[in-house]
Amino acid sequence: MTLPEAPLPDAEKARALAQNRNAFTVDCLIDTTDLPAPVRIPRPDSVHVMVADVDDLGEWLRELGGEIHVSPEFEAVQLWTLHASTESVRTGSSVSVLVSVPVPVGELVMDWIDRAVKR
Repeated sequence: MTLPEAPLPDAEKARALAQNRNAFTVDCLIDTTDLPAPVRIPRPDSVHVMVADVDDLGEWLRELGGEIHVSPEFEAVQLWTLHASTESVRTGSSVSVLVSVPVPVGELVMDWIDRAVKR
């Protein structure tokens, strides 16, 4: 039985289908661009990607653009998260992509990546 045939309540089915669509869209992007994505967590409203280092975050920034938000420091580390979205697909919609990486406080970061940080 495929997901569209599954006996789920309508809201749950719509949620599952949206999550699968988002995963598929981002998987296609990753496959065609070879972006680093060791951890990918699809959600109905977005896809979260965790990367290994700030240079990997830079690859996503170069591909999608967007802006980076930085969390408050905790145990000498900040979480840097790129807020971006895929290009519009056939339906005219896009997928929100949140790419995150822990960055030690004071770590040297390429200037062009640092300029994308929303201050």
